[in-house]
Amino acid sequence: MSAPDHWLGIDLGATKILAEVYTGDWKRVGAKKRKTKADEGQEKGIERLIHTAEDAIADAGIEPKSLAGIGIGCPGPLDLSSGTLISSANLGWTDVPLRKLLTKQFSVPAAVANDVDVGIFGEAVAGAGKGARTVLGVFPGTGLGGGLVYEGRIFHGKTASCLEIGHMNVLPDGPRCGCGRTGCLEAVASRLAIATAASAAVLRGQAPWLKANAGSDPADYRSGTLADSVRNGDTVVQQLVEDACDHLGRALGGLVNLLAPDVIVLGGGLVEAMPDIILPRVQQAMKPRIMKAYADSFTVVPAQLGDHAATLGAAALARQHVEHISCS
Repeated sequence: MSAPDHWLGIDLGATKILAEVYTGDWKRVGAKKRKTKADEGQEKGIERLIHTAEDAIADAGIEPKSLAGIGIGCPGPLDLSSGTLISSANLGWTDVPLRKLLTKQFSVPAAVANDVDVGIFGEAVAGAGKGARTVLGVFPGTGLGGGLVYEGRIFHGKTASCLEIGHMNVLPDGPRCGCGRTGCLEAVASRLAIATAASAAVLRGQAPWLKANAGSDPADYRSGTLADSVRNGDTVVQQLVEDACDHLGRALGGLVNLLAPDVIVLGGGLVEAMPDIILPRVQQAMKPRIMKAYADSFTVVPAQLGDHAATLGAAALARQHVEHISCS
């Protein structure tokens, strides 16, 4: 009998749980998605996670015993040595031993990592960074996440994820970030930062299309909304997007000098909605800050896998984890 070669990847997000089953050649054969509910409590939330995973396995038409491993990407600080989610403000969870829980429930090895890390790992394994030695990824969204895959492995600290690109200080006297500090990249280059500034433009009468079609509440501005605003003549909104790209490009220029990536992957809904604006503007802002030795050593590309990057990356991390166990 051949060894199991199905891998379950789970993306535990602030608004949804997505579980997908992959074969060993990264063909997706089963999936299930559920909304997360922060007000339902930790115990019910964990039950929802388990049920979502079970339903994805059933959708793949396999028995749980056909799984070879499970990987999960999740937001918030982690203890990677024990596979524990220390806390997640959006979910309201604290001290959840995810590796232990998943291993016990499904009787297979489980790997736990940061959600952005597994998304970039997915792009490195089977997406925009496939075949690269060093993949630097940045995903502007509500926050601004980053990660690095170096020689086929996620780069992280001893027990915690790293590459907190969104919390690099780029404006010493800049706006206050959600982390409590001022001048973070996330505070000036995330989708939330753009949406907040666009709302102010609406109130000043500078973005008529946005006002007429989405009102003045930045919570209602999705990436596609901002892109439509730009396409329909709200030039101030386009300038806000370009300003964010300039901040991001300046930060990435310094990271090229530090890390020498051969591929930089830009992903997330904002990039997907406006690649023709964001990619060239970011690259333009990078150029003056890159040492000549690195000027032609990398490419900047859009992510390819969309919502599947994190689940595929989590599944691939599970396989890597099992291979490591086998070799130990």
